Amino acid sequence: MNATARPTWPSPWAAPEPRNPKRRTLSRELIVETALAIVDAEGLDALSMRRVSQELNTGPASLYAHVGSKDQLVELVLDLAHADLVHPVADPGQWREQVKEFLSQARDNLISHNDLARAALVSNIPTLPHQLDAAETLIVLLRTGGLPEQVVAYGVDLLALYLVASAHEVSQRRGHDNAPADQEQTEAYLDGVRSYFGSLPPERYPALLSMIGPLTRNVGDERWEFGVDVILAGLEQAARSGGAAQAERRSSEAR
Repeated sequence: MNATARPTWPSPWAAPEPRNPKRRTLSRELIVETALAIVDAEGLDALSMRRVSQELNTGPASLYAHVGSKDQLVELVLDLAHADLVHPVADPGQWREQVKEFLSQARDNLISHNDLARAALVSNIPTLPHQLDAAETLIVLLRTGGLPEQVVAYGVDLLALYLVASAHEVSQRRGHDNAPADQEQTEAYLDGVRSYFGSLPPERYPALLSMIGPLTRNVGDERWEFGVDVILAGLEQAARSGGAAQAERRSSEAR
């Protein structure tokens, strides 16, 4: 995983909710569920401690007995969004299909929560229970496929980045109500892209102009599935070619 980014470490475990909060009518669970509902309805920019307190008919200061900061609240909301994932029992004979199905499920789930994927782009290391459950499942599935540990480690990171980036892209094309664009709207958007590309000077962009059709192809989840297939094929090839051993050797030399 990317070691240069600074993760938000698991404050819910490192700093558990006080046993005797000032307002017993509130709870961390209620606050996080309310926050997620706000994101679902209005988007990530609408989320604030004040906005949550208004929904709960209390003051912002009351929330701090349960949640330490806005950043921690976003982390907790992101973790709650992972709670609905169904985790498969690993099957060596179908591990690729299981990986693809689990990733598609996780992507669709993230997309269903408006633009929450934007927060996932920042939180690039899983630290909370439901996110860790998802990472655990993906590791188990890749190991079931017989991939070496370093290939699994890089693979989990790569697949997670692809998942979040894809979900973010989809969420940015939706309206404030998080309603998916219908086929007519999508085609209108793509027609605009094709028209713009077609207006570019051909002497400068001959390759791009020759690829307008393939570049703007829109057939269901074909593009998403192609990406997952390519990554999995690449991980298998790395395992066969000794790429993992080379990576481990370089890592040892660097230390």
